Amino acid sequence: MAAEETPIVETEAESKPQQQASFSVVYSCLRCGTQVSQSELSRLPEIKCICGFRVFNKLRPPIVKTVKAI
Repeated sequence: MAAEETPIVETEAESKPQQQASFSVVYSCLRCGTQVSQSELSRLPEIKCICGFRVFNKLRPPIVKTVKAI
């Protein structure tokens, strides 16, 4: 008796390529105020601004969230 083979069925999630959340994080230098994206900082060998300063602030998104009180 031969073992029954189950057919391989692809689901919709497996057949579509994985979509990554595309959001851009923007940092600002504390000394000169230059805005740099996270992808630009990741390309550099060390985290440093063009002015030489190494301290950055993460900029907040312009959308203000409001939460209703219960």
